[in-house]
Amino acid sequence: MDVKNRGFSLIAFSLFLLLSSIFPHHFSAANKNNSIPPTSIHSLISSLVYTIKGNVYPDGLYTVSINIGNPPKPYELDIDTGSDLTWVQCDGPDAPCKGCTMPKDKLYKPNGKQVVKCSDPICVATQSTHVLGQICSKQSPPCVYNVQYADHASTLGVLVRDYMHIGSPSSSTKDPLVAFGCGYEQKFSGPTPPHSKPAGILGLGNGKTSILSQLTSIGFIHNVLGHCLSAEGGGYLFLGDKFVPSSGIVWTPIIQSSLEKHYNTGPVDLFFNGKPTPAKGLQIIFDSGSSYTYFSSPVYTIVANMVNNDLKGKPLSRVKDPSLPICWKGVKPFKSLNEVNNYFKPLTLSFTKSKNLQFQLPPVAYLIITKYGNVCLGILNGNEAGLGNRNVVGDISLQDKVVVYDNEKQQIGWASANCKQIPRS
Repeated sequence: MDVKNRGFSLIAFSLFLLLSSIFPHHFSAANKNNSIPPTSIHSLISSLVYTIKGNVYPDGLYTVSINIGNPPKPYELDIDTGSDLTWVQCDGPDAPCKGCTMPKDKLYKPNGKQVVKCSDPICVATQSTHVLGQICSKQSPPCVYNVQYADHASTLGVLVRDYMHIGSPSSSTKDPLVAFGCGYEQKFSGPTPPHSKPAGILGLGNGKTSILSQLTSIGFIHNVLGHCLSAEGGGYLFLGDKFVPSSGIVWTPIIQSSLEKHYNTGPVDLFFNGKPTPAKGLQIIFDSGSSYTYFSSPVYTIVANMVNNDLKGKPLSRVKDPSLPICWKGVKPFKSLNEVNNYFKPLTLSFTKSKNLQFQLPPVAYLIITKYGNVCLGILNGNEAGLGNRNVVGDISLQDKVVVYDNEKQQIGWASANCKQIPRS
């Protein structure tokens, strides 16, 4: 997730859940039956498709509307393949929401029966045994989480379990019970908050707490998801394998790591205008929760220098723009990327272990035109953003491609696509 322009919708690389027994009384007084196991579903739904709203700039995020509760209420959630925990802005009788951006009457409101205890398997999956042994020994308190994102934004709350409406309005399938976060304290960070603030996060990572994993474990769908983000704004998200392209898609394995649970691929070598660069053997994380693409400092410096040097003699000059760190202006303000496309060269991520497998980054996949009429580099320094040496491919570079995360076959695939053409479920 973007660490400068996404508010609390940021890469959850430093995600951790902290348990505590000192929290509002109504959470600790949860009903003894609050650990009801998820609904058992016997018929598999092949896929679910959702219309996406948003854009890279100026909104800084892509969202889908998810109906939660009984009766169901819609919540606009930031789609995030970079983190697992789904959460919504929440209010309770003893825990009024702090830092929430939604109107009070639109906030999610749990009751005691929905609160998940820290001894519940879904909570246990996110905790260390050592912490659980210390805290859960006293009257099984609620599962309290504190999600810390890379830029120090955070959300604090408790895990709850409620119904999530899945499928079409006419679907006869029973809505599943899923666990997600009731976030009653949000903190934003970063110099430029997002133009639109979502109700929360739709965690689509490959960990056990993600919505995708939960729906898979109760037999709703296969453990596959995909998204198609349009450069014109909008697009679609699908859960399950029905809408995976039957042809034209290329695949690369997901790199397994015991330390991090991300959609990590590679190694890749970076090319600029078809020519090799010193940036070689990189691992890349695909993350729909990041507005922009991030490279570690050495790689970022290589890219920024190559782009700058290649612009010498062209009618562009550096200018300060609050939107992004590196920007250029022309003789007159630009209105679209079509006006500057010929000034910039393409980047390519070449997967060295897969012959001829490439992820193309044409200029439109790493540039934006700001409201000031300047063109800016949508590739940022990951070290400065708190990502360490990680390299993250974000929304700006995922546009106009259908990107598929196949957790069953442990691979990621992509193909060029018209993301405005939403498939029928």
